[in-house]
Amino acid sequence: MSTAVASKPRSLSRDSQAPGSDNAGKYLTFRLAKEEYGVEILKVREIIGMQNITAVPCMPHYMKGVINLRGKVIPVLDLRLKFGLDEIDHTEETCTIVVDVGQEIGIIVDTVSEVLDIAGENIEPPPSLAGSIDTDFILGMGKVNDSVKILLDISRVLSVGELANLTSAAQAAPDTF
Repeated sequence: MSTAVASKPRSLSRDSQAPGSDNAGKYLTFRLAKEEYGVEILKVREIIGMQNITAVPCMPHYMKGVINLRGKVIPVLDLRLKFGLDEIDHTEETCTIVVDVGQEIGIIVDTVSEVLDIAGENIEPPPSLAGSIDTDFILGMGKVNDSVKILLDISRVLSVGELANLTSAAQAAPDTF
């Protein structure tokens, strides 16, 4: 199962506009545990079923390894583990969303839900939490009907150092799978 998604780069400036207004748009929504999340559709390259993952030594626990996607080595991380949730067995609904964060990476999610078009007035800024909790990776909270979707800035989910580790892992991976 492979679903390609067209993409065009878009520049977001979170600090220069009113909260929510620059975040309006289409979001691919997915589930982790009982929560619904969304990523900008323009960051999504494709959605694929689970594949064999080649483990790379000395990586953080949420970094599952790399996959060979049509001859290209893509690092894969388990978003559940990155967010501090319990690891679960994969099901038929578990899939990998390939996103562009300056490089292509795969994020494992419990299930993909749908693509939603969320208007700016329906996006609240991220909640202010205790100073020790980093919420920079949250674009906002999308209000859809009676539910709330946590909208992620997928480029900020990983730090620059973590992205560098992923790049190293992909480059160190064997050429054959």
